[in-house]
Amino acid sequence: MEQQRSHAGAAFPRQTPSASRALERFLVLDLTRVRSGPTCVRQLADWGANVIKVEMPEGADGSQLGGPRSGSDFQQLHRNKQSLALDLKSEEGRKIFRDLAGRADVIVENFRPDVKTRLGIDYDTLSADNPGLVYASISGFGQDGPYKERPGFDQIAQGMGGLMSITGKPGDGPMRVGIPIADLTAGLFAAQGIMVALLEREVSGRGQWVQTSLLQAQLFMLDFQAARYVMDGEVPKQAGNNHPTSIPTGVFKTADGYMNIAVAGGAIWRRFCKVMGREDWDANEDYATPPARSANRDALNAEIEAETVRETTAEWVRRFNEAGVPSGEIFDIGEAFENEQVRHLGMVQPVDSHERGRSQLIGQPVTLSRTPSRIAAPPPLCGGHSAEVLAALGYGAEEIERLKADGVV
Repeated sequence: MEQQRSHAGAAFPRQTPSASRALERFLVLDLTRVRSGPTCVRQLADWGANVIKVEMPEGADGSQLGGPRSGSDFQQLHRNKQSLALDLKSEEGRKIFRDLAGRADVIVENFRPDVKTRLGIDYDTLSADNPGLVYASISGFGQDGPYKERPGFDQIAQGMGGLMSITGKPGDGPMRVGIPIADLTAGLFAAQGIMVALLEREVSGRGQWVQTSLLQAQLFMLDFQAARYVMDGEVPKQAGNNHPTSIPTGVFKTADGYMNIAVAGGAIWRRFCKVMGREDWDANEDYATPPARSANRDALNAEIEAETVRETTAEWVRRFNEAGVPSGEIFDIGEAFENEQVRHLGMVQPVDSHERGRSQLIGQPVTLSRTPSRIAAPPPLCGGHSAEVLAALGYGAEEIERLKADGVV
C-alpha cells in the first residue's frame, strides 16, 4: 500500500486557536470565493482543520471577497481560518503555492473549470508530487460536459434544477427560495465528499479528486419530488404552502396571525380532528382517507381555517402539541433567534472581529460530545498570516519582505 505522508495539519504551524480537536491533524488550503466554496471550507475549519485561506493581496482583486470584509456575510463564512495573501498570477506566487500544496492534505477551489489548469494548480499537476492530496472542486455545472464553461450562480441553479418550478403559489410563476440553497448544499456536499475521501485515504494511502456542482446539489435536494418524476413519471407542480402529498399540511390563519399544521398518517389525522372538535371530518367520505383529502384539499382547508381563526396561534399550538399533532408558530428571523428553544441550543456564539469588534456568529448545528466545535477565531485580516506561513515554508525575513514589496504576497 502506498503510504501518504504524515498529516500535515498536525505538523504545519498554525497561528489561530483550533476550533475543535476533531480535524486538527489536517492542513487545508482554501482557494474559494463567494459562497459555495467558503461554505465547504467553513465546515472543515469549524471542526478544527488547519485552514489557510489563499487570497489575492488586498486591493488586487475585489471579486475575491464576494462582499466587504466587514460585512456579516464574509464574517460568517470565513471564521476559524488563517490568511496567506498570494498572487497566483505571478510565477513566484504559483511556486509558493505549489510548495504549500506539497504539504497539504486538502485543497478546495471553486474557479471555473479551466482556470486551475491554466494556472498549473489542477489536481493532476499537484497530486503528481503529493499523491495523498484530496482536491475538491465546486463548479456551477460540472468539470466537463456541454455546460462546463457556463458561470454558476445560485438562482440559475435553482431554476435549472427544477426548484423554482415547485416553489410559490400555483399560477404565480416560478419563485426562488429565500436562501442560496444550491450554493449552500453544494458546499456541504463537497465537505462531506472530502471527509469520505480522507477516511478512504486511511486505507489506500492515496487522495482523490472530489467534484460537485450547484446543479448536482440542487437536483439531489429535490429528494422525493425528484423521485416522483424519475420513478413514476410525475412532474410535480407548485403547491404554495400546502405540502404536495401530506394533507392537511400547510399554513392556516388564526385569530392573531398564522401557524403551521402538519398532519401525516391516520393516527395524527384522528387526533387532529379531535383537537379541532370536528370528529365528523373523519367520518366524512370526502376527508376520511388520504386520497379523499387530496382530491378535496381546498374544501378541507377552508373548513379548517374557519375554525382556526377562532383562537390565537399560541392557543392552537399548545393544544395541538399536547395532543401529539405537529404544529408551530411562523416566526420572522428575529423572532426565531429570540425563541427560548433556539437560545437553549446555543446556536449563536460570540467572536471578537477585527473589523467589527465584539460580534456574534452562527455556530455549527451538530454537537459532538467529546470534540465539539466552537468559533475560536474571527475571519483573518487579508494576508494576516503571510509571514508566518512563508517562514514555515523556509523563507527568510529578507525574502519575505522582498515578496511583499513585489506584490507577490
